[in-house]
Amino acid sequence: MDFPQTLRATRQRRHLSQLDLALRAGTTQRHLSFMESGRSRPGRTMVVRLGESMELPLRERNELLLSAGYAPVYPQTSLDDPSLEHVRAALGRILAGHLPYPAIVVDARHDLVLANDAFGLLTEGVAEHLLRPPVNVLRLSLHPEGMAPRIVNLAQWAQHILDRIPHDDLYDELSGYVPHVAPGPDHVGFAVPVRLRSTLGELRLTTTITTFATALDVTVAELKLEAFLPADTATAALLAG
Repeated sequence: MDFPQTLRATRQRRHLSQLDLALRAGTTQRHLSFMESGRSRPGRTMVVRLGESMELPLRERNELLLSAGYAPVYPQTSLDDPSLEHVRAALGRILAGHLPYPAIVVDARHDLVLANDAFGLLTEGVAEHLLRPPVNVLRLSLHPEGMAPRIVNLAQWAQHILDRIPHDDLYDELSGYVPHVAPGPDHVGFAVPVRLRSTLGELRLTTTITTFATALDVTVAELKLEAFLPADTATAALLAG
């Protein structure tokens, strides 16, 4: 799509009116209407401001700039690059700080980037081919040779996962691994604990997700740290022991 189409579609996807976005971006509704109709070509600064005002992920802000004919503003650096040593060090400290609870870092594709030593509790009995890089943690969770046979509430946990991802090829693959269960009256996706059989006993784990809110690099902005925390005192005691 060209810039006018991209801007209009993105604004509508973010559930913003022209007036809402114009006020956020410090411009007028008339000017925004002209940009969406192609009657006005915005400068690079305005495109950056529009991306910021719609609170787009950095990757999408770059795509908006490209659609307007400008080079991307936000770099995408390999996590192995020396310039991101401080990021790797910070992640390492956070992962260690979550012990004895499992914690992982994944990228935008949900591929495993880093994990702490308690990650092994989640991967007990998992088929070797699912642990070969790149390890997709969603596939690891729901594959019949992954964690799925050990998840007591598999249907509910699977729905929790599928609710979080776009309807793409991975969604189609994952949804084929588990029976469809319509959400019941008690369904609250974000609060679903996973009940996992392990050598320690049954673990009830809830998850939290942390991101780099002020990152200016696409790679860093797309990293997510997911910690598996005890959902009851019995699980806390098992993990502490």
